[in-house]
Amino acid sequence: MWLTNQTQDVEFFLLGIFSQSSYPGFLFFLIFGIFLIAVSANIILIILIHFDSCLHTPMYFFINQLSLMDLIYISVTVPKMLANKLVNVRTISIWGCGTQMFFYLLLGGSEYCLLAAMAYDRYVAICHPLRYFVLMNHRMCHLLAAACWFVGSVDGLILTPITMTFPFCRSREIYHFFCEVPAVMKLSCSDTSLYEIFMYLCCILMLLIPITVISGSYYFIVLTIHRMNSVEGKKKAFATCSSHITVVFIFYGAAVYTYMLPSSYHTPEKDMVVSFFYTILTPVLNPVIYSLRNKEVAGALKKLLRGGKFPY
Repeated sequence: MWLTNQTQDVEFFLLGIFSQSSYPGFLFFLIFGIFLIAVSANIILIILIHFDSCLHTPMYFFINQLSLMDLIYISVTVPKMLANKLVNVRTISIWGCGTQMFFYLLLGGSEYCLLAAMAYDRYVAICHPLRYFVLMNHRMCHLLAAACWFVGSVDGLILTPITMTFPFCRSREIYHFFCEVPAVMKLSCSDTSLYEIFMYLCCILMLLIPITVISGSYYFIVLTIHRMNSVEGKKKAFATCSSHITVVFIFYGAAVYTYMLPSSYHTPEKDMVVSFFYTILTPVLNPVIYSLRNKEVAGALKKLLRGGKFPY
C-alpha cells in the first residue's frame, strides 16, 4: 500500500513551472493551447485510422496505439497543473501524486516498447516485403501492443508503491509540475541510495532492450536500402522510416537525460524543461510528424474535412 508510512491527509505542493516564469499568465494560455492541440490532434488521428480502411495496416495500428498513449500521457499531468494555476493552489494529495506517478511510468514504459515494435514493423516491411502481412498479421500486432502495455504496467506497479512508501519528513514542496519519481524521492528523509540503484538498473533495462531492437532493425533496414537499385525505392523506404526515427530521437533523448545521467547534470530547472518537452510537447509533435510525413494520413484528413465518406 502507498500509505504504509503516510497519512491519508498528506498533501504535496507542486511548485511547477509557473513560479519560475516572469509571465505566468502567458505561459498558462500557451500550455492550455498546446494541450488542446495535442488532445484534438491525437483524437483526430485515432478517428482517421479507425474509420479509413486505407489506414488499416500494421504501421497505422501502431501509430494508433502511440496516439492513444500520448492522449492519456498529456491528460495525466497538464489538467491538474492548469487547474491548480486557475484556482491559485499548488497542492496534490498523496493519492493523486501516486496516481500521476503510476500512469506516467506505465505510459512511458509502454511507449519505449512501442517504438521498438514500430521499428520491427518497418524492418519487416522493408526487408521482407513479400511476407509482411504474414509476419505482421492481426494477431501479431495485437500481441506486440499488449506486451508493450504489460511491460509499462509492470514498471508502474513496481516503482510507484516503493516510491510512495518512503517516509517524507522533509519539505513537501516538489520542484516539478507533476509527481515524477526523481523529484518526489528528493523529499524522503531515509536512505534511498539502494532504491536509486535499483531504479537506475530498471531504467537501463527498459531503455537498453528497445534501443537494441531499434538499432538492430535499422541496421538491417539500411543494408537493405543500400542494396536497392531503384532510387525511387530508396526514397520511399527512407520516407516510411523518417517519422519514426524523429519520434525515437525526441522521446529517447529526454528519457536518457532524465533517468540515466548522473545527478550532477541535473537541476530542478533543467529537469522541468526536459519533462515539459517529453510530457507536453511530444504528444503534440507525434501526430503532427505522422500527419505531415504520411500521404495516406493527409489524404484521409482531407477526406474528413471535405465531408467525404470513408471506405470500410
